[in-house]
Amino acid sequence: MLAKDREFFTALFEGKPPLTDANLQSWIEVISSRCFKRPFTHQAKVNRRLKTTGGRYHLTNHHIDINPLVYEKYGWSELVDVILHELCHYHLHLTGCGYQHRDADFKQLLQAVGGSRYVKPLAEHNYRYQYQCQTCHQIYQRQKRLDTNRYRCHCRGQLHLIEQNKENLREK
Repeated sequence: MLAKDREFFTALFEGKPPLTDANLQSWIEVISSRCFKRPFTHQAKVNRRLKTTGGRYHLTNHHIDINPLVYEKYGWSELVDVILHELCHYHLHLTGCGYQHRDADFKQLLQAVGGSRYVKPLAEHNYRYQYQCQTCHQIYQRQKRLDTNRYRCHCRGQLHLIEQNKENLREK
């Protein structure tokens, strides 16, 4: 993101306005016209059902959904990065270019506008089991219990269960 864009976004989000569908729609329209020099003519919505992703671009109707946790946890800077990412999908798909994460067009446009490829972690992981290698002391966190006689560490060391999070174990 350019320094002049950062100043513009700082002024746009001054006072941390609430993340509503109307605010999100106007912010995406402004960001699209400022950074991509193209209008955003479809619908943008706040989607609380998104859990691990920052946003989603819909190929069928060209709408964009944004996870409000991004704004609540990390603020406007991360939100702008997610919006830029989804707008890259949007504009490239509408122009018939490569819009998928693996496409060179997508990578180049994302770098040009200063968006981010990944969102910071949104979901908190509560692992049930923690294993440690007896040789290299590498820690492995798992949701499911694993058979330590069958699985080994990458260094071929024996794994040992060191912690069981009883709060996250289901009662059987």
